[in-house]
Amino acid sequence: MLWTEQLLTGGVGLVLLMTGLWVVQWLRTDATVVDVGWAGGLGLFVLFLSATGAGSGSHRWLVTALAGLWALRLTAYLLANRVWRRGEDGRYQNLRKYWGDRAQPYFFLLFQLQVVLALIFAVPIWIALTNERPLGWLDLVAGAIWAVSILGESASDLQLARFRADPASKGKVLDRGLWRYSRHPNYFFEWMHWWIYPLLAWGHPWWPLTLVGLGFMLLFLLFATGIPATEAHMLRSRGDAF
Repeated sequence: MLWTEQLLTGGVGLVLLMTGLWVVQWLRTDATVVDVGWAGGLGLFVLFLSATGAGSGSHRWLVTALAGLWALRLTAYLLANRVWRRGEDGRYQNLRKYWGDRAQPYFFLLFQLQVVLALIFAVPIWIALTNERPLGWLDLVAGAIWAVSILGESASDLQLARFRADPASKGKVLDRGLWRYSRHPNYFFEWMHWWIYPLLAWGHPWWPLTLVGLGFMLLFLLFATGIPATEAHMLRSRGDAF
């Protein structure tokens, strides 16, 4: 399948997925599922790219495994700890209040924005998938970074989940474990994960485009839906403690 056909077919599939999740959000009055849609949708898109002919040989299987496991872990965590066990994330509660009667059409646009973001973040993964360079030491370094990032983010998420589940933590701020050293260790390790694709794609003619994932992820974490929204909510709910 040509890459243009992959893009069109995968894009339509993502639009349908996010539209379905938007309906779920409407019925449950809980937009937290949008995060699940982004992570899970990107993972499914990567599997689709791999299954429909993107890449060949060892790089194809390595990148598919690393990206697929990353997406599976993040999707499972978000489902278990953000959707099933809790109410709507404070960030989306604030947006719902701010948008008022316009909330549903605006949430629809927010859900569809995830399609655009998934396609953007799929670019470095697709380039790594189609890299024909034989496996070498750069791939070992990428695998090591992947392992550290996944373990670090998993540990951060687990520590936060346990803290939130403890009734004694109500009104307090987590400052133990990895959270002792950073207010957002989960975001740090998430960004670290995106370093693997420039390494895996080294030697590909389109290698410079792999920096798109790094740059966009940093921008979103620092200036968009990551740290600013989280810290604004924490200041409202935790005040001086935060």
